[in-house]
Amino acid sequence: MTDQPMQPSQDDSAKMTSSTQSPKPPAPQPPKLNLPDSAEKQEAEQFGRIDEAGNVYVKDTDGEREVGQFPDIVPDNPFDLFIRRYLDLKAQLALFETRIRHISPREIDKTIKSLTEQLQEPAAIGDLQKLRDQLERLKQRAEQYKEEMKLQRQAAKEQALADREAIVVQAEEIAAQDPQRTQWKDSGQRLRNLLEEWKTSQRHGVRIERSKEDALWKRFSQARTTFDRSRRQFFHDLDVAQAEAKKAKEDIIRRAEELATSTEWGPTTIAFRQLMDEWKASGRASRRDDDALWERFWAAQNKFYEARNASNAAQAQEYQANLDAKEAILTKAEAILPISDIEKAKAQLRPLQDEWDAIGHVPKADMGRIEARMRAVEKAISDAEDALWHKENPEVQARAQGMAGQLEESIAELSADLEKARAEGNDKKVAELEESLKARQTWLEQVRSVTE
Repeated sequence: MTDQPMQPSQDDSAKMTSSTQSPKPPAPQPPKLNLPDSAEKQEAEQFGRIDEAGNVYVKDTDGEREVGQFPDIVPDNPFDLFIRRYLDLKAQLALFETRIRHISPREIDKTIKSLTEQLQEPAAIGDLQKLRDQLERLKQRAEQYKEEMKLQRQAAKEQALADREAIVVQAEEIAAQDPQRTQWKDSGQRLRNLLEEWKTSQRHGVRIERSKEDALWKRFSQARTTFDRSRRQFFHDLDVAQAEAKKAKEDIIRRAEELATSTEWGPTTIAFRQLMDEWKASGRASRRDDDALWERFWAAQNKFYEARNASNAAQAQEYQANLDAKEAILTKAEAILPISDIEKAKAQLRPLQDEWDAIGHVPKADMGRIEARMRAVEKAISDAEDALWHKENPEVQARAQGMAGQLEESIAELSADLEKARAEGNDKKVAELEESLKARQTWLEQVRSVTE
């Protein structure tokens, strides 16, 4: 506050002069400046005195001090003007007390300086030392408040610095992302948002040291530059890779379209699988190009596979007809069994075999089954023919008869030994002899079947 002590106006005070001025001619009677009676007025009047010459004094710390003069006419209440000045100073102190925590440190210092000057030797009547003591107390409170504000400002600066640092760290983290995993649109928007946070903090936040702000801005700017450079490089590399992928896929399509009319179903199917592997390994072109290229590649494959499926369907019908024909032949062949006349059976089977061979392929799932049935008929006739040859061969007969005699003798000896072992109660030997006897009896039956 810079208010100066109230000066008397032409309307509310008599002409006053200091003790150093020369007497002036009489002035007209001034209007009265009566203050309402109050405890404050009565208390203040105790510090005032006026002498016969109209000089007004105030009791101050070092004694009486002249504060004014009424050289011509002394008003009825000569102290009112000076008390009013005192009360004004008191009011200024009270106002300052209420405003200490609501004004800036600079305004505090300015107000204290003004009040200090006003309270040095004011032309006022009242307990001036009390006001000076109050001002000293207010100075102490003001210093405490200024220190609190200083700490608060320091904390606010530190927080503002931390907030700016956090913005920079986030920007650096975005710039340090793996380009192959970066969501460029989202990351770019995040950087723009961080820039707006920086500007808002700069415009409306607490100011930080210029050197620190410049260092942080340099880091933030570098992060944005790095991000932009990485983004440009990524999309440049992507364009190159997509162009190469497009070229590779166009070559794959050219070869696929050449194969589309092939009727070599097996090799061409393998070739198309290889082309599909190449397609997957070739990477992606741009979305628009990739979709169009895939349509062409799919059309070439589809043309081949539709033709192959149509061929397979016709072949399946043919193979099914062949299966039906071979099953009819099997029915006739299996009717030859059992064999009573080998030569007749062979004569019946031969034309059936010729007819069988003339028929084409059957479904792969049925091939083993029907081939086994035909082999069974052929084997039955062959086995019967072999058995007949053994039976009618003189050498075989002679050998068989001689073997039969030997087996009969051996069986007789084993039977005798078996009876003896039973009589002796030798269970182990009985078991061995029974097994040997059973084996020779089986051999004898086989030999007799040849000679009969």
